Parts: sequence; C-alpha cells; structure tokens
Amino acid sequence: MKFSANLGFLWADRPLPEAIRAAKSAGFDAVECHWPYDTPAQEVRAALRETGLEMLGLNTARGDLAAGDNGLSALPGREPEARAAIDEALTYASEIGARNLHVMAGFAAGPAAQRAFVDNLAYACQEAADAGITILIEPLNRYDAPGYFLTTTVQADEVIRAVGAPNLKLMFDCYHVQLMEGDLSRRLEALQAQIGHIQFASVPDRGAPDHGEVNYAHVFQVIERLGFPMPLGAEYKPAGATEDSLGWLTALR
Repeated sequence: MKFSANLGFLWADRPLPEAIRAAKSAGFDAVECHWPYDTPAQEVRAALRETGLEMLGLNTARGDLAAGDNGLSALPGREPEARAAIDEALTYASEIGARNLHVMAGFAAGPAAQRAFVDNLAYACQEAADAGITILIEPLNRYDAPGYFLTTTVQADEVIRAVGAPNLKLMFDCYHVQLMEGDLSRRLEALQAQIGHIQFASVPDRGAPDHGEVNYAHVFQVIERLGFPMPLGAEYKPAGATEDSLGWLTALR
C-alpha cells in the first residue's frame, strides 16, 4: 500500500518545498496539496525532482475568502471567475507535473448551480485533456462545509455522468463519505470506475487513521483487493507535530 502526504494539513507549518522534503524523509510515496499558488512553481518542481516524489494534485482557488467563498464552479453568474481559477490551476499543475486538479464547487444549491457546475467542469476537462490532467470533484460533508454544493457520492456520480468526459473522476475522501453516507467498502467497490483519487482521515475528528469509527486496516484491504493503483492521500489534521502522528504509516502499510 502506497501513501501520499497531503501537505495542506501535514507539515503545514513549513514552506511547501520543505514539506515535500519532510514527506520524503518520513517515507511517503507521493505528495498532494491544497492551494500552492503563493509558492513559485519552479521551487515546488525542484523539490519534487530532488525527492523523486510525484505531486498527485491540487485545488482550484476558493475565490473571495473574506466574502465566504469556498470554490466558484457551481456559482451561477460567476463563470468568468471560475474559469480563471481553473486556468490558473491548470497552468500551475502543468508546471509542476501534477496528475490531478480538484475543481471546487462552492456554496450553492439548485438547478442553476447544477448547470453552472456541469458547464464549468466540461470546460475544465477540455482544457485539461491536452496536458493529460484528470479533473476531480469531491463531495464535502455538511458539518465541515455546510451549504457546499456537492455533498454525496450519488450526486457526484450524477454530475460525472452529465459531463461525460473521460478525464473527470471522483475524489473519494473516506472521511467525508463516512460522515455523509457510510458503507465505505460497498461504495468503493460500486464506484471504482469513477474514482480518480482516494483520501482518508479518522472519523469523526479528522485525525490520524489509527483511531475512530473507521477500521482503516479493513478499508485499505478493500482498496488493495480492488486494485486501485495510486497512493492514498493522508489528508488529516495532526494533533501535534506531524512526525508524532505517523505511527500508522508503518502499521497500516
């Protein structure tokens, strides 16, 4: 089993290039991040080249944080901003060799939001295709992100089918899915053709995967049996120093 360090939460107190090096030293097989745009792409690319780690993915910008934005692509009337964020992210992803781009939906609801999201995703998939980048969408739970447009794998599957692009996939975050829908083993199996990336954290506290209501030893066995080929994303919030939270990395590998 291979694992990717999500540097939005792990080693978040360090500059991104240093966090990449820390992930390599700790034994991770890849890295991923949230919003790396304040770090010059050449510095990230150099750290990836030095460590031999792949950057699995990043997120589109959230928009106007002061106004409460958490993504733009499902917001009717803000298509120019959403597509500018997609363009920015695709450029950055191409410069650092990232495999995936998570297009964030934002706080919205209703048919108009659905149409905006589908249209913006179709644009993202078309623009990403030439670069060989996969577009991801991720359902978020209603406790951490109340009002977020995309909340379940059922809804995400409907969106993926509506767009109909081969490079649009589901980011299956076990933490969010467990809180909203549960039944992780069966959902992983049923959705395996749509899944482009898998993340995990303990439930309900989003800590390291060595406690809580989800038995990750079992979940990882299911994922391995299904033949998912890519490293799984450790997107959890350490209770203290990241290094002190990594006992699971050996125990569950």
